[in-house]
Amino acid sequence: MTRPFPISNTNAARGHVAVIGAGPAGLTAAYQLAKSGVRVEVFEAENTVGGLCRTITLWGQKVDLGPHRFFSSDPRVNRLWLEVVGKDYAMVDRLTRIHYKKRFFSYPLKPLDTFSNLGVVEVIRCLASYTKQQFSNTPPGDSFEDWVVHRFGRRLFEIFFKTYSEKLWGITCKELDADFAAQRIKKLSLFETIKSAVLKRNSGRHRTLVDRFAYPLGGTGMVYERMAKSIERWGGTIHFQRPVRRITIEQSKVQGLETMSGDLLPFDAVVSTMPLTLLVKSLPNVPPSVREAIDSLRFRNTILVYLNIERQNLFRDNWLYIHAAELHIGRVTNFRNWVPQLYGTMTSSILALEFWCNDNDPLWTEDDAQLVHRGENELRATGLIQDAAVSGGHVHRIKRCYPIYQRGYKEKVTIVAKYLTTLEHLMVIGRYGSFKYNNQDHSILMGLLCAENLLSDRRHDLWGVNTDYETYQEATVITESGLEELPIHTS
Repeated sequence: MTRPFPISNTNAARGHVAVIGAGPAGLTAAYQLAKSGVRVEVFEAENTVGGLCRTITLWGQKVDLGPHRFFSSDPRVNRLWLEVVGKDYAMVDRLTRIHYKKRFFSYPLKPLDTFSNLGVVEVIRCLASYTKQQFSNTPPGDSFEDWVVHRFGRRLFEIFFKTYSEKLWGITCKELDADFAAQRIKKLSLFETIKSAVLKRNSGRHRTLVDRFAYPLGGTGMVYERMAKSIERWGGTIHFQRPVRRITIEQSKVQGLETMSGDLLPFDAVVSTMPLTLLVKSLPNVPPSVREAIDSLRFRNTILVYLNIERQNLFRDNWLYIHAAELHIGRVTNFRNWVPQLYGTMTSSILALEFWCNDNDPLWTEDDAQLVHRGENELRATGLIQDAAVSGGHVHRIKRCYPIYQRGYKEKVTIVAKYLTTLEHLMVIGRYGSFKYNNQDHSILMGLLCAENLLSDRRHDLWGVNTDYETYQEATVITESGLEELPIHTS
């Protein structure tokens, strides 16, 4: 493990720490360090904070970069979130469904809803496929397809998992690692779904399927805008539009960093949330095995097409998963269905359409006008907006948005992680930095633990955040009135 930064609460003012990236993980670390008296400088390539969780203004309304909900059972994360947000949040009832063959399927799947939408013949095929799988003695393989088929049967996999997953990742489900399923749908099974529907039991559900979540009144980005103001109030500095080229190292110890403009700046420690691939490729004297490992890791890009729809009541969902194979759209977010403070007195609905692609895909280089036109045409093909007028379009591109969990990726990340832990006073966190498909709460927790490592003799394993199974000695959830303790179930 990397040795902690040699500062403590008694001499914290002598430390000088650089944080690369002003997303949830980086800003959380900077927030905690600045609060403890550490000199912190944050280097952000964009002109605003929040990273993937920023909020922007379009057509007089506030929208996020796609759907971002906050939910955690970790009391440390929830306490920090409430410390920053205060009472400026509302509880949002989550409704997210699958749009398949112009029908709406509840997600998580609900037996009666699913069966009535599929029809008798398809239901029989799904149940036969599921039953056949339950009597199979073949152990699941290491691909996403193997994992889901083992859990649900092949027919349900083909209907509800295959198309969407291959849109998102750009590889086949056979090439996608089972680790993605272990992180995202590990506790969900058809039997559990049926049992929950029959018994009306709400406890023990998979945490990504929570029915309600706390949402900031000013949009998800409000959390990080407030963190930034606090950091500056405590003496920290945030440098906007100042990307970092590399971290400078001598004899396996961090010396500082070099910006893209060529400035060499000394620091006692560096916290990096920059893409893991870019970080490692910029380091000197990296062993061949590490270079080979990092060369095999790839990110997926996202294109967000925002459309201003001149109608208020389009559909009830916060967001929809689009499973039509003939459409490029993967997900549609309706910001009219979050909190009224986002749209105020405006009477239109802003929808965010998500397209995923690689650098070499023609879609990535389409101009904005083409993408807006494509988005409107595909949206109309779904039937979601009927004949409603589209009065405006806006395109936002996000490079390296999703770490691709290609089979075998975990072994490659482990090789890289072991090498990076030999570099003193360097910590890598966040979705980009750790090459992990983090939710907000995971990135916030990484930032918290990173700050603790730097401020004390703690040895938190930052690479272990967002692992397959997470347990807490105590658990909480945010409600309308604040923190509420949850019973801990052990089984």
